Amino acid sequence: MLDGERLKILTESAKYDVSCSSSGSARANRKGGLGNASFGGICHSFTPDGRCVSLLKILQSNRCAYNCLYCPNRADADVPRAAATPDEICQLTVAFYRRNYIEGLFLSSAVDGSPDRTMETMLDTVIRLRKVYNFNGYIHLKGIPHADRALAMRAAQYVDRMSYNIEFPSEHSLKLLAPQKSKESVLLPIRRLSDEKKASSAEKSRKKPKFLPAGQTTQMIVGASPEADGQILRLSEALYRKFSLKRVYYSSYIPVVHHSLLPDKCAGLLREHRLYQADWLMRFYGFSAEEIAPDGENLPEAYDPKCAWALRNMHLFPVEVNTAPLELLLRVPGIGTMGAYRILKARRFAALDFADLAKMRVVLKRAKHFITCGGKFCGAGSDAAVRTLLALESREEKYEQLSLFSLPELAESARTGQL
Repeated sequence: MLDGERLKILTESAKYDVSCSSSGSARANRKGGLGNASFGGICHSFTPDGRCVSLLKILQSNRCAYNCLYCPNRADADVPRAAATPDEICQLTVAFYRRNYIEGLFLSSAVDGSPDRTMETMLDTVIRLRKVYNFNGYIHLKGIPHADRALAMRAAQYVDRMSYNIEFPSEHSLKLLAPQKSKESVLLPIRRLSDEKKASSAEKSRKKPKFLPAGQTTQMIVGASPEADGQILRLSEALYRKFSLKRVYYSSYIPVVHHSLLPDKCAGLLREHRLYQADWLMRFYGFSAEEIAPDGENLPEAYDPKCAWALRNMHLFPVEVNTAPLELLLRVPGIGTMGAYRILKARRFAALDFADLAKMRVVLKRAKHFITCGGKFCGAGSDAAVRTLLALESREEKYEQLSLFSLPELAESARTGQL
């Protein structure tokens, strides 16, 4: 079993990777097994950046052969080093699960020795966890760039989700700050896994094990390189479209390592928060990256991305909630996806007024500037007044990382992402 000192090193070293969450899998338990990753068996308590608090998040090793300038585990960093054997990781996961500490495992690693050697060790760990320890719970495995394709393909037959972190939205920044990595070393395995998952899904064989049932994710570091939010969002949009990624995670840069090529200040949680809001708009509201950040610009700090789009397109408003199509309702600030569908359902039986919208949990202090109910308008009288009121409301928002003990209403807001 891992001793306390090594456990502290390996879990502390893993905390900067945010590309893990536990939704989307349906791996059921088997007789004599332990745990399950079905939809009811995983805790869906997420932090604002998408992390699931119920996963054991640990590195197999923090002894790294690479020298990524931003990484606290880089080769020339003077930090305590540790590694765990496959059996030690398995025993720890099972022990924590039995104590109800966790619902699953997020396993990553520094490049210990070589990419193939590291990936082989991680593969051995997940196979042992499934076959020897009979663990049927959720497993997310962080892929190692440059590792052999066969290792990644085999790992995908045992885990629920995999991630290869892109880190930076441009190849120039990747070469500058992570010289041992390349664009191809990250995108190629993502493409291969995506193609194999599509082929596996098409076969529909009951005997064949499910291939990455919870799909893939990736991470991008925000603020360590000069790329604007628009470029980051365009890359995310392409990843969703081409490779069917489940999530792109955005990690605000924290200067844990000091180097002349890196900024001295944090990128800030507000910028990270705005990117997540924009990402949500692309995935669930039908927005494109170009609409959210025209000309590749940064997202405004004064308003959330949906309000910013609406303010740039005031000629489209106000819209009548009793007749507007779903696509337009989804673009009204203060009307989320659930609210839009409730409006569609309710207005078939009677005309809606502002009191009805309030009962549907529409955020009227935002929405009233962009809608009419039965021809009645209750918003501000000018575009300038709308901008001022929305900016004042935005200043009241709090940008903090949620914990297990956060207020339930805050956790619900982070989970649903209603805008």
